[in-house]
Amino acid sequence: MAVYAAIDIGTNTLRLIVAEAVSADHYTVLHEEQTIGRLGEGLLPSRLLQDTPMRRCLKVLKRFGETACRFKARHVAAVATSAVREASNREEFVAAALRESGLNIRVIDGNEEARLTLLGVRRGLRVGSRRVLVLDIGGGSTEFVLARGETIEAMVSTGLGVVKLTEAHLKSDPPTPDELEAIEQVVADRAGRLRTELPDLNGATLIATAGTPTTLAAMDLGLTVYSPARVNGHRLSMTRTRQLFQALVTRPLAERRECPSVEPGRADVMVAGTALLLTVMGVLAYDEFTASDSGLREGVLLDLIRQQAAQD
Repeated sequence: MAVYAAIDIGTNTLRLIVAEAVSADHYTVLHEEQTIGRLGEGLLPSRLLQDTPMRRCLKVLKRFGETACRFKARHVAAVATSAVREASNREEFVAAALRESGLNIRVIDGNEEARLTLLGVRRGLRVGSRRVLVLDIGGGSTEFVLARGETIEAMVSTGLGVVKLTEAHLKSDPPTPDELEAIEQVVADRAGRLRTELPDLNGATLIATAGTPTTLAAMDLGLTVYSPARVNGHRLSMTRTRQLFQALVTRPLAERRECPSVEPGRADVMVAGTALLLTVMGVLAYDEFTASDSGLREGVLLDLIRQQAAQD
């Protein structure tokens, strides 16, 4: 069977998956990894990707490209999201990636990001025909997808992102109540408009994907080594999420970094990410969420496999 690879170039995290296609809708994972490269570091207010994070991420992409070659991947799809699409020097980064790693990066808009994320989540959680609201909390943007099965009822892409919120509002260590309130207000102001942008959410299960919800799930499970199988599908109540939030905001960054459930490089953005999640849950009247380990990366892979199957 053919081998495929997919790369998700996010504002905070770069993720690779290599898999062997079994059919147009199924694959077997051969290799997966992720690195926090913080590509969007310092993006605002200039809207320029900065030299240091660009070089850092280009090295990761070179390694990802070499890994895909080692597994003899027949096709490789690489997509870039918020940081790259918002950057005025995105062409420079895309050209450097092609030159140094051989990767042809596709910069996708928020709606395409949402569509592909839904594809990955549905495959990972086997949601079938259930009605779901998928919340993808990224470093530079947050997407909402309301769907029943593969039918998308509504998609909303917002400029809310954990790296942006952290850089803009969290200056103290640990954060002050005023800083936390500022984040919650920004999120609440934007989330409040979702009530008119999304149809009736009655009966729709809230599924949250990306680093913030999966890290919260790992913390709740007490994992010292991350386990996708245990995190995927884990449910957290708002009450428990608030407890974890309090544990994060009362600790200085150095102590948050020592938490075995928190991936290195993610400790500084977990406060903003959890505040965002809790605020959205409150505005949209959800008392729990389900964590999905699968997301955009897996959706890009499945979409690639389907495209090639249609051409063969």
